[in-house]
Amino acid sequence: MLDPYLPMVLLFALAGAFALFSVTAAPYIGPRRYNRAKLDAYECGIEPSPDPVVGGGRMPVAYYLTAMLFILFDIEMVFLYPFAVSADALGLFGLVEIVLFIVTVGFAYIYVWRRGGLDWN
Repeated sequence: MLDPYLPMVLLFALAGAFALFSVTAAPYIGPRRYNRAKLDAYECGIEPSPDPVVGGGRMPVAYYLTAMLFILFDIEMVFLYPFAVSADALGLFGLVEIVLFIVTVGFAYIYVWRRGGLDWN
């Protein structure tokens, strides 16, 4: 009864064994040449400074807005995948619902665009 799931269970077991082997073998196989550059903090190629340039220790809000907008419009795409898979089974009802969904997200996109949320200063 569970024979159809055997290849998937074997694949998960193989993936788990490979991950476990990689994590345990890396310290023994990898190079052990440490230097000061490898131990320093990495901030996108910029030398870290104790005082940020903008706002006296505060991060610009534009970073957070951009991240939240990316998540918002990325999740929209996640909701479109189930519709694409079952579009034939949903029929006209599914088409109307997905059009309403896209129009709603389109209004959100236009609102953000008009308010300047997509402009990077």
